[in-house]
Amino acid sequence: MPDCEGKIVDERVFARTVEFFREKGIALPTLSELADPQTIPAKTRESLLAVGPDEPDPRNLFRVHWHNAEDRTDFASIPGHVVLTEELTGVAAPIIVLLGNRFPMIGAHKVLAAYACLVPRLVTGRFDPQSHRAVWPSTGNYCRGGVAISRALDCRGVAVLPEGMSSERFRWLESWVDRPGDIVRTPGSESNVKEIYDACAELDRAPENVIFNQFCEFANHLVHVHCTGAAAARVFGHVQSRRPGWKLNAFVSATGSAGTLGAGDSLKERFRSSIVAVEALECPTMLYNGYGSHNIQGIGDKHIPLIHNVQNTDVAVAISDALTDGLNVLFNSDVGRDWLRKERGLSEESLRQLENFGLSSLCNIMAAIKLARARRLGSDDAILTVATDGAAMYVSEKQKTLRGAFPKGFDARAASATFAKAIGEAGTDHLEELDAVGRDRIFNLGYFTWVEQQGVALEDFERRRDQEFWLGLRERFSIWDGRIEAFNRETGAVAVS
Repeated sequence: MPDCEGKIVDERVFARTVEFFREKGIALPTLSELADPQTIPAKTRESLLAVGPDEPDPRNLFRVHWHNAEDRTDFASIPGHVVLTEELTGVAAPIIVLLGNRFPMIGAHKVLAAYACLVPRLVTGRFDPQSHRAVWPSTGNYCRGGVAISRALDCRGVAVLPEGMSSERFRWLESWVDRPGDIVRTPGSESNVKEIYDACAELDRAPENVIFNQFCEFANHLVHVHCTGAAAARVFGHVQSRRPGWKLNAFVSATGSAGTLGAGDSLKERFRSSIVAVEALECPTMLYNGYGSHNIQGIGDKHIPLIHNVQNTDVAVAISDALTDGLNVLFNSDVGRDWLRKERGLSEESLRQLENFGLSSLCNIMAAIKLARARRLGSDDAILTVATDGAAMYVSEKQKTLRGAFPKGFDARAASATFAKAIGEAGTDHLEELDAVGRDRIFNLGYFTWVEQQGVALEDFERRRDQEFWLGLRERFSIWDGRIEAFNRETGAVAVS
């Protein structure tokens, strides 16, 4: 599969890229440095103090990791996280949430996947930053991450996303792209991934366009195995050191491109924890072969991503967008927070942390609650999940919910009802513990997208059933890091140690 190649494919493109980076003095971090930022050279880390985290500066590539401090400027030894307790969740099992809004430039962890998908092509002569356009298909954050990485490297990025996504996404894109035409709006909203593929097929006809499809880029899976898995393990180890009796029961993540689920593979090997894949109830593809439209922005569906290691997935669960929309209002309104303070006993610090949870983050948290109830987990059974982005990306969606679901206003009674419906009454329905038959059923659904529509060879599609295939991909870590180090030596952007 081409994104796993480690050799130089086009010597002329490679030579031009080396010269381009040499002139600009741009250094590229290795994936191992992003997995363990303590290994980033001290002088590089010191230079970052002069760079704002949201500037399109190539030095911000060395912030594309989970170890940014809360101010997003300094480094943190332990990745940012929140431990949610029974006061908020209604379940005894602690829910540990990694915070994605500390990532640079876009305030979401998808910038990590974008970097991982681009850098192997840069260092092997398969992407020319002076003549190619990087095309980033997404339902929101990945295309923002791709545009941010492109801009930081002084090349051109194109965002492809549904026209129905939040206005905050589009405002951000409008301020970062080179020209208005670099934002391609496709029909529909979160569930309309096929329309994104169709637009990319059209763009792919032009030789200057290079498509970075997160749903089939195995670098997306691998970077989360390597970096997000390491960050999650570090967080759990830190929390467990204070509560030695805790065990990691599961890692929960909305499917989206299925990239983040790769962290579950890493955690499963280390802690024997389960992997829980989450989708929207309004479009229950995994659970019921269903279809539909929903508003849990960031988890595009109606298909099974090629990079989803389905045969290693243990649970599928669905959450309604009506509930995530309601929690967005409850968690991010004065009335809602006042109710949580008085009725649930949340501290001011706990209330402040709620701003870290965007719509897909709320979906992940609710899925963790359902899992805890279904498995009857106790106070020593921890669940890990991820907050992809924060509430700041969904202020406009909160206003839509207030107008549509609470036309008479959001008062204490509405706050109580919202909490009861989303958390207090959350049951164990729409959750399946997968056996071999269930995994095969979900795996087979991918055939229609990837073999029939996208032209993946049946042999390549089928070999993904075997865990040896996924384990074999990991040799690419050292190959890519070796290529990045060699590239940096050629450009002279970093000193040879």
